[in-house]
Amino acid sequence: MSTNRNDVCWCGSGKKYKKCHMAMDERIDSIKYDVYRGQVPPPHDIIKTAADIEGIRKSGVINDGVLDLMESLVKPGIDTESLNQAAHEYIVSHGAIPACLNYEGFPKSVCISINEVVCHGIPSKDTILKEGDIVNVDTTTILDGYYADASRMYIVGEASKEARDLVRVAKECMELGIEAARPWHFLGDIGAAVDAHAKKHGYSIVTALGGHGVGNDFHEEPFVPHVGETDTGMLLVPGMVLTVEPMVNAGKYKVVTDKKDGWTVRTRDGSLSAQWEKTILITETGTEVLSS
Repeated sequence: MSTNRNDVCWCGSGKKYKKCHMAMDERIDSIKYDVYRGQVPPPHDIIKTAADIEGIRKSGVINDGVLDLMESLVKPGIDTESLNQAAHEYIVSHGAIPACLNYEGFPKSVCISINEVVCHGIPSKDTILKEGDIVNVDTTTILDGYYADASRMYIVGEASKEARDLVRVAKECMELGIEAARPWHFLGDIGAAVDAHAKKHGYSIVTALGGHGVGNDFHEEPFVPHVGETDTGMLLVPGMVLTVEPMVNAGKYKVVTDKKDGWTVRTRDGSLSAQWEKTILITETGTEVLSS
């Protein structure tokens, strides 16, 4: 059903359509999409309102605070359950909710993934950080119904050059993916930029997992692949919020999920893996980081 120019805008802003999203919709509709390249327009329900964006931004402040706290806690000899508990207490004390806790049965408030663990590592009193480990802490916070999602890598003490280089390049991959997430370009540009940089350094990108839309729910459309071709996939438009979170392996790209706990994802060949993640907003001129 079409919206007339003087109707209230579909986004819920209360403004007339002609003063709100009409110009954007006209631009979206004017584009000739190449179905063979998977080019599609974004649905209205993933385009955030100004109120949504402000809510996600506020949630992101708390989410970033958790990751800042980890900087002072990640060190040799600490167990990952202690890190999880500190993260949980920080989130709750700021009036928010840890989104990971009990999400589809996940038993902890954050994911902590070490060395060959790609993602979804479950914190435990029995898992003790040691000198040279590389650690990813992934946290998602809900504040007043709005979700912010980010992760960072931490190096425990002195690590090998191999480990340090992987962590650095993984961060560069994420940053290049964010640079490629430009308004009125396509989702495939992100994956193309990420994959090219990883391959340049002899690394591989995990294809079984990727980024996602976020904000009003934990995981929304679109799925954000970190391999791809330019000018393919969904059109990126102002108001979309998504995560860029490439998982970069020192060896091959294939992964396996632990059959016992059903969550922990490891590199199949036992090689090291690193990941950085930010929640970003597509703006009129580029991107804004909402959680890092």
